[in-house]
Amino acid sequence: MTPELVVLDMAGTTVADDGLVVRAFTEAIRAAGVPAERYPEMLQYVLDTMGQSKIAVFRALLGDESPARQANAAFEAAYGKLVGESKPIPGAEAVIRGLRENGVKVAFTTGFAPATQQAILDALGWRDLADLALAPGDGVRGRPFPDLVLAAALRLEVTDVRRIAVVGDTASDVLCGLRSGASVVAGVLTGAGRREDLAEATHVLDSVSDLPAVLEGEPR
Repeated sequence: MTPELVVLDMAGTTVADDGLVVRAFTEAIRAAGVPAERYPEMLQYVLDTMGQSKIAVFRALLGDESPARQANAAFEAAYGKLVGESKPIPGAEAVIRGLRENGVKVAFTTGFAPATQQAILDALGWRDLADLALAPGDGVRGRPFPDLVLAAALRLEVTDVRRIAVVGDTASDVLCGLRSGASVVAGVLTGAGRREDLAEATHVLDSVSDLPAVLEGEPR
């Protein structure tokens, strides 16, 4: 398949996480006054829901909207302090540049807030690397809903959702891609997801570096 659009997750897929998300979540639940004995169960939920909108995760953990928003703000602030530690997944930038040189549009998507997404792109010097960067917000639900992929398709004027490839490192990324109608929904093993977590994907790849071979029709 020659795609019109490739939709790429960030943390764990194109950007190395190295535990930054868990560190920021730990700071956020501490700031929210969560008792220390609840940290393990909450952090396990965070791991189980990697890829989803962070505010949605806090709503599930804390119940009420006000503490969820406070915790989310604390998370974004904590991650913002760590963003300078962000590093690209080896080969990711070359893959993206190669796609765009071949006329394929590229969109970054994330479960982070827009400001955090932009801070990561700035830290990596990637502000202009992709055609579009999208985060959950008004009218665009986070994963596992298909909104991020479909919003990217609309904004980048894709003619057929079957000419979309979606790549991510979590089960939520995979479900988002499948629900959007994309023909290629690839899970990568560089982030939070294990092979069994990505079983529903059309392809499971060691890294995003393997994506060009998939798009050129080589075996999974």
